[in-house]
Amino acid sequence: MSALEKSMHLGRLPSRPPLPGSGGSQSGAKMRMGPGRKRDFSPVPWSQYFESMEDVEVENETGKDTFRVYKSGSEGPVLLLLHGGGHSALSWAVFTAAIISRVQCRIVALDLRGHGETKVKNSEDLSAETMAKDVGNVVEAMYGDLPPPIMLIGHSMGGAIAVHTASSNLVPSLLGLCMIDVVEGTAMDALNSMQNFLRGRPKTFKSLENAIEWSVKSGQIRNLESARVSMVGQVKQCEGITSPEGSKSIVEGIIEEEEEDEEGSESVNKRKKEDDMEGLPSETQNLLLFLQTKKDHPYTWRIELAKTEKYWDGWFRGLSNLFLSCPIPKLLLLAGVDRLDKDLTIGQMQGKFQMQVLPQCGHAVHEDAPDKVAEAVATFLIRHRFAEPIGGFQCVFPGC
Repeated sequence: MSALEKSMHLGRLPSRPPLPGSGGSQSGAKMRMGPGRKRDFSPVPWSQYFESMEDVEVENETGKDTFRVYKSGSEGPVLLLLHGGGHSALSWAVFTAAIISRVQCRIVALDLRGHGETKVKNSEDLSAETMAKDVGNVVEAMYGDLPPPIMLIGHSMGGAIAVHTASSNLVPSLLGLCMIDVVEGTAMDALNSMQNFLRGRPKTFKSLENAIEWSVKSGQIRNLESARVSMVGQVKQCEGITSPEGSKSIVEGIIEEEEEDEEGSESVNKRKKEDDMEGLPSETQNLLLFLQTKKDHPYTWRIELAKTEKYWDGWFRGLSNLFLSCPIPKLLLLAGVDRLDKDLTIGQMQGKFQMQVLPQCGHAVHEDAPDKVAEAVATFLIRHRFAEPIGGFQCVFPGC
């Protein structure tokens, strides 16, 4: 499966998760379970990994847009993290805990428009130009005219938006750029089959636990620890529907009767539903069936990726040359060398960017192997003297 296809697969707790080296971290590896022990697919809140959350207001011609960001750290350069299509800022949760234990830095993980908890007037405009402007506007709203040194790090679609942002000079204090598992060639090759791929995904889930379990067992996210926090940002509870008052009262009455008869047998309930449906207008029957579906499957995807098709070409076409032309230190992290296209292969041979391959990962590299990605990013930051190591972190410089 190609890179883009995989990308579209798309209360505090008492303590933070174990940090690398503490003996308890399971980041980047499958959780080892004892014989007969069930895996825990329950969701985990963002507060276990990030220190704070903020809704950043951005003014534009049509009013105010609100962008959700999650933050950690108080010193050092800002790592501005951009997620892939269909994902959210929460996909960076486990990586955040790993990177701030290695280098002195600040984390700002952003929900892009149409994703996560970000609320904008026009959530359907997912053009590269608009989303790149969003990133610049959020930086300006957070830091004013004197932003701190910033490194853009993006995964898949977010990697493309990071490059468009950098090439348009929308972040004046930009010091570095990192793309994670996004290459123009393989992304463009995947576009023709994308709609069929999206139609093959489940449309609804019975619970958050069910969604988390699917993400792990389908291979979308290979790291259960990350899936438990990340999937919360990918799905939402099914929204209610508007109906004529008469139909609404009939439906509510039927649902109440069903609830009162919960102790009865399943066959009795089934007959009761059929009897109650008889004689009702067809419009009301359809409404009732729709509500029953919502009751059985209360969670669905936050964004309908199939409707964003007209923007896909704009995200990725010309991406390799844009990346190579950015006059700042650059890092490319890939799940496999087969993802390199011609332009990037030549650029890498010419030393125009640093590249590292992280094998045995799926497309969501930063979720599957957050410790390895954190180590690569930390080494890049230290090599270029952008950040100071902490906690005794030792750089291991890659050969490529």
